[in-house]
Amino acid sequence: MIYTVTFNPALDYNVRLDKLNPGKINRVSFEQVLGGGKGINVSIVLGNLGHKSTAMGFLAGFTGREIIRQLRTFNAEEDFVQLDEGFSRINVKIKADIETEINGQGPKISEEKRDELFAKLAKLKDGDTLVLSGSIPNTLPDDMYERTLEPLQGKGIRFVVDAEKGLLLKVLKFRPWLIKPNNHELGDMFGVTLKTDEEIVEYAKKLQEKGAQNVLISMAGDGAILLTAEGKHYKSPAPKGTLVNSIGAGDSMVAGFIAGFEESGGDYEKAFFMGVATGSASAFSENLATRPEVEALLKTIH
Repeated sequence: MIYTVTFNPALDYNVRLDKLNPGKINRVSFEQVLGGGKGINVSIVLGNLGHKSTAMGFLAGFTGREIIRQLRTFNAEEDFVQLDEGFSRINVKIKADIETEINGQGPKISEEKRDELFAKLAKLKDGDTLVLSGSIPNTLPDDMYERTLEPLQGKGIRFVVDAEKGLLLKVLKFRPWLIKPNNHELGDMFGVTLKTDEEIVEYAKKLQEKGAQNVLISMAGDGAILLTAEGKHYKSPAPKGTLVNSIGAGDSMVAGFIAGFEESGGDYEKAFFMGVATGSASAFSENLATRPEVEALLKTIH
């Protein structure tokens, strides 16, 4: 079974207008409300690709109920810890002449509720996949990723981690099966600017030396690179298309990689191309990638 954990889920209110005029009334030309948070995006895309997953984390209030409703429409299961007060955050994503984001804070999470999540995770077993991705709200400790993974060591669970510099580097000691930094994040981890594929491969290998098994580097319009635990590396250019919405593209790549790995019986090359196609399909769509969109792009990747 595949499980995703989102510590700070959200409803994303996405709006579009020609020009943002601060201090004035702005009227949008497009709007949508989508359940968000990196792990939730992974679960939604997995559902679109025909793979069951269980989304976990913390939810509260009317926004939390809407996130659950949306997850169920995308063939995803859920096992969230329900908080007694507050509401899951609302993030406003404004696409205009300049892009602007206003992200909510989210509800307070008590130690008791943390332990409730850990108890749910303790039920995972050999062969399961656990995806940890996204930020940690300020009501959780900075080492929440470490506290989550440490008790699960030695149980045969595949860990997938997609998180910012500090969170990611601290969990490499747990030998995650897959990590997915982008090329800028990879350079930032080592205080360098990466300009060539060779440099990206060189520093991705350093993450493997620190414990990561497979390293998937997304590079936006320049495609992606994969270094496998078997010592191989692959590169794919980005499929051709029109960028519509970059939100969730990286999460979609993770979901596509997992789906491709499962469907191919463990073929990393096929998993990689499936990940690239899925990430691009989300970037070229108003919503997250669907199976027909992914299959159409797969035919263009060599």
